Order: sequence, then structure tokens, then C-alpha cells
Amino acid sequence: MDSISRKQPFEKIQYCTRCCIPETLEGVKFDELGVCQACQSSEQKIHIDWLEREKKLRKILETAKSKAGNNYDCIIPISGGKDSTFQMHVLVKIYKMKPLAVTFNHNWYSETGWYNLQNALEVFNVDHIMFSPNRDLINRIAKRSLSGIGDSCWHCHAGVGAFPMHIATKFNIPLLVWGESISETSGRASYLDPIHTFDKDYFTKVSAKLKPNEMVCDYLSERDLFPFENPSLEEIEKAGVFGIHLGDYIFWDDERQTEFVRDHYGWKETQIEGAYKGYKSAECIMPGMHDFTCYLKRGFGRSTWQACLDVRNGLLDRDEGFELLNKNDPEIPEALEYYLQITGMSRDEFYETMKKLKHEKLQNTDIPIKKKDHKNKEIIKPFVQQLIDKHRNRIDPRENDGGNENGE
Repeated sequence: MDSISRKQPFEKIQYCTRCCIPETLEGVKFDELGVCQACQSSEQKIHIDWLEREKKLRKILETAKSKAGNNYDCIIPISGGKDSTFQMHVLVKIYKMKPLAVTFNHNWYSETGWYNLQNALEVFNVDHIMFSPNRDLINRIAKRSLSGIGDSCWHCHAGVGAFPMHIATKFNIPLLVWGESISETSGRASYLDPIHTFDKDYFTKVSAKLKPNEMVCDYLSERDLFPFENPSLEEIEKAGVFGIHLGDYIFWDDERQTEFVRDHYGWKETQIEGAYKGYKSAECIMPGMHDFTCYLKRGFGRSTWQACLDVRNGLLDRDEGFELLNKNDPEIPEALEYYLQITGMSRDEFYETMKKLKHEKLQNTDIPIKKKDHKNKEIIKPFVQQLIDKHRNRIDPRENDGGNENGE
């Protein structure tokens, strides 16, 4: 594997003149100076009257509370990540809302992520509903997902959108509250040109890409994929379902919020493959796989996202950002081994599939990859399976004469 020493990863690709975002990012827009929309939005953020925006948020929440009666005031889609934990703090502690926490379980929870989710439910004392698709189904979807959308995570992309909306319609809880603004990192909107209209198909359009019926193949039926269908427009309108992002109404700061939930609520970071920070997607064992496929398709991974944010926030200069992403994005994740195991796919099949999905701007470009030089400290195995392995051969405590759980 070739070492990567140049700062800009790919010479023929246009990058934002201010951060490290490449033109291969879907939906990216550059102005006449070559500055991406996310960087423009970051500048706008400083000049927004956040007190006025907070008044709008307060009005939305008070209206929801007044209409709820004895029902829940809103739904918080919660993974246990740092964003949804901070959302809980804002809604429960500051605005005194009674939310229903709703989790689509991708069934790839890390040990750290499982702790963070359960800890949040305990410290905020909220009711909770979780849907967990079965493991065999997830494995089959993960295989189909690679050729379908170019990453392993279709079930998560689709489920995190569909399941909370189903709960909203069935329990008649109109308001869904997400965290980070679309304007913050994606470049699909800006703070001065936001997306206000609620779109029930947003997660399908932005991340899942394919509807459930488009995922059907010889090993996935429409019946298998039924849980991932969005509610109908009629159901959405009948319940009056709509959603907001807190980041459109309060100043959003990933670093400070992570420190806050860590120090006040015991939220934990972990080691995440392909990243140099420990807080984004800490709940999952597979972000390294997701981001590696993005790197093979589009020439950037998780460290690019993190470097761009740090450059915009003045924590790094642009060249330092390129150095970090060149170091981390090309690493082959341990999660690839787990993916090949659960799907039965060979390594050659994986790389051949990804080659076919490479962005047109990178078609004649070699995408360098390299082996990791360290073992990931977070075990790349779903925590529930780790727990089962631990307890399956455990001695019955009634037969344990004062020893530990292993009978020693």
C-alpha cells in the first residue's frame, strides 16, 4: 500500500478553498470564490440572532405541549449518541417537555453505545420504545445495501426515518425533534436558506436512496422489508406530523456539547475507526465500514468531515486538516472483516462492487488504501452478541459457592 504524503488527496478534484470538502460530495455547492455552502453557513451562523430563533423554538414547544393533553409532547428519535443525549437535556431539563424516546435499533450497537443509550434513558427518566430488526434480516440487507447504495447501512438509513414516523402516527404525537441542523455540515442548505417544509421521504432521498421495494432481490422480499416503509402521506397528514432540528433554533457546537453531556451526564466517547475524534457514531460498531465505502466511492471519509468542521471552527488550518484525513480515511477498517463474515461476500467481490460505484470524477484515479497499524479498542462485534457469549456458559449463580461468575 502506498503511503500518502501529499496534502490534497486527489489533484484533479476541486476542493473548497476554505475547508477540505471535495466536489465529489453529493449536493455540494461552491460560490464564485470556491467556498462550499457549509463554510458559508458557518459564517452565517455567527451573525444570526439566536435569541430571536430561540423564541420561535419556545413557541413551537409550548404549542405542542398545550395540544398534547395527557399524551406525550413530542418524540425524540434517540440513538444514545451525543446529539440525542443533548436533545434530551434541552427538552427535558430546560423546556420541561414530556417526550417519548424512540429508537430504531440498527442492531450493531457497540458496548459504549449501549451504555450511553441506557444511561440517557435513566438520567432523563423518559419512556422509551425500540424496534430491533432481526439479525439475519440485517445481514441480508447489508449485503444488498452495498450494490444498492454503495454502503452497508441501508437498514439504518431507512429505519431511523421510518420508525419514529410510524410511532408519531400511531400514537398521535405530531412533533418530532432532531438535533443538528441540516445547515451545519451537509451543505444541502444554509442558515439563511434553510429547508423548512417537513418531508416524510427526507431520509430516503438523502441517505437511504432506495425505497424498500427497490431493495427486493432473490434473498429479500417485500414482506421482509415492510418495517422500513414510511407511513403514507394520508397517515402523516391525519396525525399532523412535522419535524424540527434544534440546531436551527439554538447555537450548535459539537465540541462544547460533547464536553457538556460527558461532564454532566456521564456520556462516554470511544475509539471509532477512520476517525480522529471519539464522539461521532460512538453507538455503532460499523461507522468505519460506512465511511470506508464512502472513501472508496467519493474519495473522502469520516476524518474529512471532522477536519472540515475543525477548520471552520479555527481549531485546524486547512493543511493540517488534509494531513489528518490523509492519515485516517484510507485505513482498511476491522469492520470490513465483520461485514464479509455476516454477508458471505469475498474481499474481491467487495472491492469489485465498490469499483463499479466510484464517482465519475475519480474513475481514472487510484484510490490509495492502507492497513491499520493498531487494533481498535472498541470491539467490532455487536454488544448484544458479546453479552450472549459472556453469559451462555455462565455457571448458575445458585451453584456458585462464593466464587466469581466463572466459579473461581
